[in-house]
Amino acid sequence: MSESYSLEPYSLDLAAGLPHMAAAPTTPRQQLRYARILKTAAGFAQRRFDTLSLSDVAAKADVPLGTLYRYFPSPTHLMLAVYRQQLRELRDGARPGPARGRQHVLSSLVMEIFHLRVMQPGVEYCLIRPSTSKDGDTAALLREIDGLAEEVVTAATDDAGKARILLHLVSGLVQSVRCRRLSLFEAEKDLKQACGLLAGP
Repeated sequence: MSESYSLEPYSLDLAAGLPHMAAAPTTPRQQLRYARILKTAAGFAQRRFDTLSLSDVAAKADVPLGTLYRYFPSPTHLMLAVYRQQLRELRDGARPGPARGRQHVLSSLVMEIFHLRVMQPGVEYCLIRPSTSKDGDTAALLREIDGLAEEVVTAATDDAGKARILLHLVSGLVQSVRCRRLSLFEAEKDLKQACGLLAGP
């Protein structure tokens, strides 16, 4: 039952200068509050990262700022947790059936990942910024996100290698759109074409 003590005051990682993230809650009341934080933060993810304030998120989610800091010691932790939750929902909602073609399923999932990244500058900044701290929580979140994204796409391709290629393409296209080297329409067209090429055996 050591899990029940996971919400005790967090410990300080002196190397990173940040407290460790508390474990996800286990009681229904705490889970509802945690979900409310992530849902609220998803709206803030559509803003630029440098405009993100944890106190604004706490106020909008109607939770004490200390509670938000317990789970998410920095805006980076919060944005990565938002994206992790979105990938979990995408994974759990993906139900490829025989009536739907493989290419359609693959294209839909990859396009959803692409749009999540393009439309959420707050998340995207955290995904691509170079890691300069020794924060183990952030590194763990990034590893989990990479694994979830690969899991989602691999389920539609039955090929982890193809999934990784598509995810690398997504990253490149997101950056091309953000740098205005490609329009959103052009990037979507290229992504659909790539899915068509890789959907087959």
